[in-house]
Formats: sequence, C-alpha cells, structure tokens
Amino acid sequence: MVTVGARPFPYTFEPATAALLVIDMQRDFLEPGGFGESLGNDVSQLRRTIAPTAALLAGWRAAGLPVIHTREGHLPDLSDCPPAKLARGAPSMRIGDPGPKGRILIRGEYGHDIIDELAPLPGEPVVDKPGKGAFHATELQSLLDRDGIRSLVVTGVTTEVCVHTTVREANDRGYECLVLADCVGSYFPHFHETGLEMIAAQGGIFGWVASSSDVLAVLPSGVPS
Repeated sequence: MVTVGARPFPYTFEPATAALLVIDMQRDFLEPGGFGESLGNDVSQLRRTIAPTAALLAGWRAAGLPVIHTREGHLPDLSDCPPAKLARGAPSMRIGDPGPKGRILIRGEYGHDIIDELAPLPGEPVVDKPGKGAFHATELQSLLDRDGIRSLVVTGVTTEVCVHTTVREANDRGYECLVLADCVGSYFPHFHETGLEMIAAQGGIFGWVASSSDVLAVLPSGVPS
C-alpha cells in the first residue's frame, strides 16, 4: 500500500489494483484551431495539463501500472447520439457537422483522436464513450473488473463535465478516485476550482484531490502489469 498526501485526508491505495484514467485528451478539445477554440474557448486552460500528465504517464508506465484512455465521440451515422445532445450548440457547429479538424466529435476523425503528446501505447485500452461519463454505454466496467481495479487516479478534461461525471459514476460503483488537480482542466477556471472543491467536500463525498507530484513521489518501480 502507498499513501498520497491529498484533500480532504491522505489517500491510500494498492498499486496492483489501481489504474490511471486519462479522460478525453482529444485534439478538438485541446489544440489551437480545434473545435473547442472555435467556440471562443481559451485552450491554454486545458493545455496546461499536458506536461504534468505526460510526466505522470511516464512514471505510471515505468511502474508497470495500467493506463486507460477515453475519447468522447459518436458513430458516423450518429445512431448513438441522443437527440437532446445532438441539438446542443449553434447550427453548423453541432455534433457531426464539419469542423476545423474533421466532423465534430465523430469517431475516426482527426480532431476526435488523442493529442500526440499523450498518445496511448500499444496495448493501452482506449474507451470510446458517447456520453460525458466513461461508464455509460462503454466497456470500462468490464476492463476494470478484468484487472481487479478498485482505485482510479483520474486525469483529463474537462473538470466539471466529463471528469466530474466519471468520478461520480465511479463513486456510485464503489471505486475510490483520486483526482489530480494539475492534470485536469476546464476552459473556465472558476468551474475547475469549484469542481475540485465539490469532489473533496464533506469528507471526500466523491473522492480525493492531490497533485501529480504527490503521486509520482510514492510510485513503486517495477510493479508487474
């Protein structure tokens, strides 16, 4: 067992039953000229997460621990996109419409894929999800069950939407989640800060909050994958 200094109190986990979850670090959300920026968002608020997440990935992989990536997106025929979600956004800027990096949030398009800096390695699962949460209509639960995972170290974007939804879903399923403040981000800094406060509030109602350096400091080396 290892212990990480965290809010609201130290987080203890068994590395052999922990996984790193990297949520939606996709080109359309993080890259200049992508869909997110085309909506008027400041992508630098998300890009600040890239360097610490890359360092964490390197350390986590070196320890031989499992990594799971997610991508939000839909089938090309939009058959898995609920009407309420499809109707969001201004006309011509909705899911499936032509965007600056291909059709918006469509699987297989350039903008839908994960940024080069955090690209999955061969063998690392990539969970394609049609919703905000990573459990809804995906194979994530079966992947975690297969590997005996009970603890999730959570990174990705955005703090208040896909990260928060996934942590809430995980909490309801009995997983203990550690969210890394420097490895999650929002286009809106006040949403980011409030989202983290909500996770750790009331004695850790949804989980714990720490920094990536706190995790890297306690990672073992040579743990079998």
